[in-house]
Amino acid sequence: MMKNLTGPLLACTAALALASGAHAQERPLRLDESAVGEIDPAKGTDYADTVLAVNLYEGLVYPQKGGAGVQPWLAASWEIDGLEYTFTLRDGATFASGNPVTAEDVVYSFNRLMALGQGASSLFQGRVASVEAVDEKTVKFTLDGPFAPFLGATARLWVVDSKLVQEHQGEGSFGEFGDYASDWLSANSAGSGAYEVSEHDPQIETVMVPNPNYGGEAVDPAAPDEVTYRYSLEASTVRALMARGEHDISSLWLPPEVYKAMAEEGTVHLELEPGATGEYIKLNTARAPLDDVHCRRALMYAYDYQTTLQLLTVTEDAKQGIPMNAALPQGLLGSDVDAPAFAQDMDKAKAELAECQYDPAEYPLDIAWIAEVPARERLALLMQATFSQLGFKVNVIRTPWALVSEQVTKPETAPHAVEIAVSALTPDPDSLLFNMYSSTVPPTWMSAEHLEDAEVDELLTQGRTETDEAKRAEIYRELNLRLRDLAPDIFAYEFTGVYAVRNGVEVPNLSNADSRYPLSSYSMLFKDMQIND
Repeated sequence: MMKNLTGPLLACTAALALASGAHAQERPLRLDESAVGEIDPAKGTDYADTVLAVNLYEGLVYPQKGGAGVQPWLAASWEIDGLEYTFTLRDGATFASGNPVTAEDVVYSFNRLMALGQGASSLFQGRVASVEAVDEKTVKFTLDGPFAPFLGATARLWVVDSKLVQEHQGEGSFGEFGDYASDWLSANSAGSGAYEVSEHDPQIETVMVPNPNYGGEAVDPAAPDEVTYRYSLEASTVRALMARGEHDISSLWLPPEVYKAMAEEGTVHLELEPGATGEYIKLNTARAPLDDVHCRRALMYAYDYQTTLQLLTVTEDAKQGIPMNAALPQGLLGSDVDAPAFAQDMDKAKAELAECQYDPAEYPLDIAWIAEVPARERLALLMQATFSQLGFKVNVIRTPWALVSEQVTKPETAPHAVEIAVSALTPDPDSLLFNMYSSTVPPTWMSAEHLEDAEVDELLTQGRTETDEAKRAEIYRELNLRLRDLAPDIFAYEFTGVYAVRNGVEVPNLSNADSRYPLSSYSMLFKDMQIND
């Protein structure tokens, strides 16, 4: 027995109106993201969704600050006895409604997640035989077999207020649970996190205020008393708002020259967020000509990695990317720091293309870039220039994220290539690779490659069932090699987030390396931030 005790773009004029003080408070925090905000914790998975979740809800555990593994969060402690994981909830845990957090809420939240089959459900699919409330503060999960990633996966089991949620159930296909309040939770929050939703428009902004009943880790005295999370602001709008002191933290997706210009203007400082995030140029392996591995390898060798890294440089000390050498970012179990990084080799690219069954002149390539992330246009144009040298006609297509995320779920509508950042959902490599490459998972934006490979599926299964850490590391190293060989992606670079933070605002979880959480989004706890002016 082991025991532990511990969307559409917002017009500039609308943005300026929002910034003018519609939500005036003593310590407002205003930040933005490129994606549409999903506040239902059983549905969201991308960067913005996770920032919302960690502030509105709590999981049983949380990534360990400044290191690997997990730490207690909603659960004060846990015991692992074979296939049984028993969690004891912390005293005083309370939802924003005032209802106490109970083991029944955990059971309901898990059942709801699995019934909806979205969000992080694939982390648990087919692995949990039963979940039961032993008493008011104790919940026990019994697995149907060894599943090494389970403890880390509970960081993504956001617990909802089951009493409040059931009061807002609508008609639906889940029997006595109706629609599981799916519509209501897409517009309201029901969590025990440090903040709760006061207003929400997934296309424009989410406004949050402190949870008056929060009983978790200490809240900084200078933490914001209102947070406005804006979606899809233009880079020029963000820069103008920050210059006037009407915006506080930029998104991670601005072009390097915009960050640099704002820093030189002296109104902001730059903060970095490493976070087990790869920038994958996802190749549609189910659509000709990229259903031929030789054609995919040709693109992988032809890609200009060095120029990409130059384009990501903001300042000497702030860069948006570092070299990547396989599917796993550095720091995750099985990543190989000694493997050589990818480098452009046109001779190898041409040799691989010669082995491809398709004539590149007859198969134009569609390369999409996400409209809300303007820096990606230059990489799409870089690919157009490079791949054209192999004889391909390359069409570069500006596409809004909402449309990209819909298109890539089907092989016939997914572009040949699109750059998408994917982060590990938990501190375990399974949470990154399984969602991307398992042919058993329903397709999402994370799996735009549509890869089907029996060896990859087998290695992914072994990584989930092997409980010996050293053996698991070897499995993931082997999987890394297999993925390099199959080239379902161009592993462009490992993303390092850069934020422009207005002077007068401090984000200690980013500025202090020892205080950073190892996964992206998790350092963005509003309760730890400081509004000092």
